[in-house]
Amino acid sequence: MNKAVFLDRDGVINSDVGLYYIYKVSDFQINTDIFQSLRLLQQAGFLLFIISNQGGISKGIYGKEAVDKVHQYLLQQLDNQGIKITEIYYCPHHSDYENCICRKPDSQLIEKAIAKYQIDPQKSYFIGDSMRDIQAAEKLDIQAFKTEANQSIFAFVEQIIR
Repeated sequence: MNKAVFLDRDGVINSDVGLYYIYKVSDFQINTDIFQSLRLLQQAGFLLFIISNQGGISKGIYGKEAVDKVHQYLLQQLDNQGIKITEIYYCPHHSDYENCICRKPDSQLIEKAIAKYQIDPQKSYFIGDSMRDIQAAEKLDIQAFKTEANQSIFAFVEQIIR
């Protein structure tokens, strides 16, 4: 069984200061210590996943193509640093418009990763900046860390790799 770290995107991987929706590459700014943090997790044998709500798609603010462009940009920036994200999962729905089981705090996106990559939830972690991130992880007995938005996650990474 594999071990994994699941990460929220906006506010954890990248800054969302002044913006509620991040769907343009020009607005995408990687947070402090992300490269160092993810590199350490990867070196410790963790698979890395991003789990993100992207309700702006359902609201018609932006399309999946915009999200895909941002993710391609992110993956390239990480690849340039020798970091591999195993997969990015995102929910395009918004609870104001439709019900789904993939939007955090539900856990379907994490469950998909667990099944596809044979992940042991007991050896895995979630780092998020909202209670819905923490609740999604807790539904699967995954230990979760709640960070403040746009802050370094390095202290949590140190706890995980110890």
